[in-house]
Amino acid sequence: MTDQQPYQQYPGYEGYDQQGWPGQQQGYDDPQADLQYTQQWQGQTWETSVQPPISSAEQMAPQGYDGGYAAPGAAHGGGGGLPGAAQGDEGFNGDAPGYGPATLAGNSRITDAQRARLEGRSPVIEPGMQPAALTAVLGLLLSGAAAVGSYALLVPLVVLQAVTAAGWFRLNGMWPARQGIALAFLGALVSDVALLVAGREHAPAAILGTLGVWVLLCLVLQLRSHADPDERMYGLMATVASAALAIVATGHLGADPDAVTVGAAAVAVAVLARALPLPTPASVVVSLLAAAGAGIAVGGTTGMGARGALLGAGAAVCALIGHRVASYDYPSRFVHFTAGVALPLAAAAPAVYVLGRALG
Repeated sequence: MTDQQPYQQYPGYEGYDQQGWPGQQQGYDDPQADLQYTQQWQGQTWETSVQPPISSAEQMAPQGYDGGYAAPGAAHGGGGGLPGAAQGDEGFNGDAPGYGPATLAGNSRITDAQRARLEGRSPVIEPGMQPAALTAVLGLLLSGAAAVGSYALLVPLVVLQAVTAAGWFRLNGMWPARQGIALAFLGALVSDVALLVAGREHAPAAILGTLGVWVLLCLVLQLRSHADPDERMYGLMATVASAALAIVATGHLGADPDAVTVGAAAVAVAVLARALPLPTPASVVVSLLAAAGAGIAVGGTTGMGARGALLGAGAAVCALIGHRVASYDYPSRFVHFTAGVALPLAAAAPAVYVLGRALG
């Protein structure tokens, strides 16, 4: 075969025997002939030759899909948050991770929570009044249902446990995590059934027994995973913590009904007071005082009397801890309306159980 002899035809290459390969002389007779062999990109590309230089500050700032500074992801891998570089901007921009722009020199993928720390700002954003109102509604439902009976209390409790499981995974930036959420929620249901079967007097055994079995189950399932070791460990910790919180919420079902009535109402008032536009120290004090007052008021209707103040204050302390956890690391609107709603009530369950038994 000589250089001028055309190549054998193959299906899909019919034009090559007439035009030759692009490297042959006849391919350059027409200045535009070589363009037909050039791969044509259909999508958008970075025009690096016309991009303006990017400062180091711009490289650090997260950008949205429209080129402006937009909502962050969580520091754990996509938690969402407030739009813009400043904490005071209005509204949310979903849960999409926000990273800095692409550069020729490479760009460190930095989230808004990390950027806030680098700039000396707090990555904590509190849920606000709307999630607090939902927490108050759920708390009042728990309070009223406890006065009716265990099976009535089970309905709002199951809602609380489901929202707790989903909110904890989203707070940790793990979404979607259907299997982990289902596993944690299933553990809560098993704990509820075990307590109803064993009776309120055996509540610690039912709750702790279910928790031990579920930790072992989570460990076995993670060992069967084919993910990287770091991812397996992170998934294990998130699943165990989510299941533990959902199962511990069963404490409302095992506590004395009067204690649940007082404690849940106190948490509802405390969270509403915490959402008031006050400085943080003043807001915490007002919240605890309001919870103690609610404990006295509701305790008077249940026979606990003034002892309800101590129970209400103790439940409020745990609720405020849960509220703080749900505020950490630039959480998204979804986090605020799941973890921000459920964690105060779930975290208050141990205090309601222990103080209810102690104050009798």
